[in-house]
Amino acid sequence: MNEIVPIEPDKLADAPHPRFCPRVFGQDHAAADFLSAYNAGRLHHAWMITGPKGVGKASLAWKIARFLLSQSQATSDGLFGEAAPVPTTLETPSDSPLAQRIAALAEGRLLLCRRPWDDKSNRLKQDITVSEVRRLKRFFEFSAPDGGRRVVIIDAADELNASAANALLKILEEPPERTTLLLVAHRPMRLLPTIRSRCRTLACSRLAADDMEWALAGAGFESSNIRHLAALADGSVGEAIRLANHAGPELYQKLVALFAAGAKMDRRAAAALADSCAGAKNAERYSLILSLLQNLHYRLAAHGASRKLNEAATDELLILGNLAPNPDAARRWATLAAELAARAQHAVAVNLDPSSVILDMLLKTDKLAGSLRAA
Repeated sequence: MNEIVPIEPDKLADAPHPRFCPRVFGQDHAAADFLSAYNAGRLHHAWMITGPKGVGKASLAWKIARFLLSQSQATSDGLFGEAAPVPTTLETPSDSPLAQRIAALAEGRLLLCRRPWDDKSNRLKQDITVSEVRRLKRFFEFSAPDGGRRVVIIDAADELNASAANALLKILEEPPERTTLLLVAHRPMRLLPTIRSRCRTLACSRLAADDMEWALAGAGFESSNIRHLAALADGSVGEAIRLANHAGPELYQKLVALFAAGAKMDRRAAAALADSCAGAKNAERYSLILSLLQNLHYRLAAHGASRKLNEAATDELLILGNLAPNPDAARRWATLAAELAARAQHAVAVNLDPSSVILDMLLKTDKLAGSLRAA
């Protein structure tokens, strides 16, 4: 029923698929909420797992799926009439036959719904299509192999197109017995209100630095400066992996240094940074520097508004303090951030020269930095 496609849309680049992550870091509260509902006999038929990208929502969904399918007999009495033990954790053996079947997408009681692969165009489709949701109906027509529970994971639910969303709504209105649907949602407000209203929410939060370090290590990833990386990624393991694999912390350090207090921007260094984005081969670097610049503007506005920030580069907080010392500076940085974000979106849409776009953004940033230094 489940197919492993050439490119898995529910997998972050340079990271293992969530079904291979037995541990979930930083989401103990969400896991405890689910376990409490299960133990109290209030297991809802549909759960929407929300939160920013890369914080472990999908990993939690797979952890819940393994738990539910391992508990298929938990409601029945033991061999000698004793009550089944009440589970105290969602943890399940990582080397069990069940875990191995789930990892291989070969568990008959589990269905994964995600963006499909298009053999004709040799690429992933842009949305989860209605034909994918209709697979759920066929899945429900068959009895579970042991007469027990079934689980559906939809990742990500906010990628459903309109027809697929309506088809899912019909299933949620008349849910099959002993079936749990787990909807991973990065942007739940994009879903139909009627879908949201039929789901119980499990909210996942951004990870603290300690949880980030453990989660990255669990994904087989190492970094020499985990604290800066955690702050720059703002609690998202997925974003941290992307940044680290493309020299994000080093690039952000260069950006911050361009606007160091007491000196105007080094235009030669700015031009070199902009030129490094030219050409199709540097498209990933261009996208990364755009996002890092937007992050810098956001952090300047946040610092000026007295939001506590963890340092994402050497001497960063000192520089932010000089350029955004008060709420008035915060408002000016927020205004510039919105203006440059719109410019960047337009530039990408009409395919403007990347080096010119980056240099223009750096010059506008330096202009505001200069006026704030002079104030």
